[in-house]
Amino acid sequence: MADNPFVHVELVTPDVQKSKDFYSALFDWDLSDAQGGTYTMIGVGEPEYGVGGGMLKTPAPGIPPHWMAYVGVADVAASTEKAKSLGATVIKDITPVEGYGKFSIITDPNGAVLGLWQTLHTNGS
Repeated sequence: MADNPFVHVELVTPDVQKSKDFYSALFDWDLSDAQGGTYTMIGVGEPEYGVGGGMLKTPAPGIPPHWMAYVGVADVAASTEKAKSLGATVIKDITPVEGYGKFSIITDPNGAVLGLWQTLHTNGS
């Protein structure tokens, strides 16, 4: 993946059901539960219509509701290390998502949060 597109957006919210009710009424999104009901996938139709995403419950106290973008990378470990060398802070180290890929979350030198996402390839890497 050479162009590093935005590949996923994620809503972190204290009340997932309230968010699901709001966004399903506002938009024609396909919302489906995943990971044993702890995550909601957002389908937006065909890829040319936009990037899909997900919703999850706020993982820790004090984190405000927000949308977060993920950028696709070929190698999340190398990209995370490169970001660190350029002044980023890693706030969530490389984490696998079984069957899909792996990600890390960084803040850039100005404090903006961004996710880095590596899709799982057929060889398991």
